[in-house]
Amino acid sequence: MEKVMTVYEASKYCNVSSKTIINWVDSGHIKAYKTVGGHRRINKSDLEAFMKNQGIPIPDENEDESRKKILVVDDDPIIVETIVLALEEDEHGYEVISASDGFEAGLQVSHFLPDLLILDIMMPDIKGFEVCKSIKFNEQTRHIKIIVLSAYLDDEKFSKMKEFGADVCFSKPLPLPQLKEEVARLLGL
Repeated sequence: MEKVMTVYEASKYCNVSSKTIINWVDSGHIKAYKTVGGHRRINKSDLEAFMKNQGIPIPDENEDESRKKILVVDDDPIIVETIVLALEEDEHGYEVISASDGFEAGLQVSHFLPDLLILDIMMPDIKGFEVCKSIKFNEQTRHIKIIVLSAYLDDEKFSKMKEFGADVCFSKPLPLPQLKEEVARLLGL
């Protein structure tokens, strides 16, 4: 599957400012598209073709391996877009993807192998306790840090989520600055 980059990722890849990338996209030098939320996305191959054309050095692929991977799972597209955007624009340069249901989340956990999972436990097809338990009791995924989100989190559910492997629990509406702090803390940044 083609790697898709945010403006921030493209700017780091080219070693220029985000504004420069936006200008190049807006003037038609780099092919891009916009998400439903209006955010620009660039196929890595299109960016590299532009870089090659302009004589901009293409970084070594191994540099990407040190980036922390985050999977955001929520069925509310506005919440997903808000969290993804906040994390993509963070100075740590996370690689962030999302899933909107339990099935997709399961696939992404096994293929993407995130370092951290942000999980809404009140989705129609997800039992949050089961997801935490299956991740934490699996040898390949037990290292994944889990942040749980819920609009209906009381002390009893909070304790149960911790018991099943959640590292941090947040109630909605989401305090984004606090979430970003916890993400960085859990990932040791």
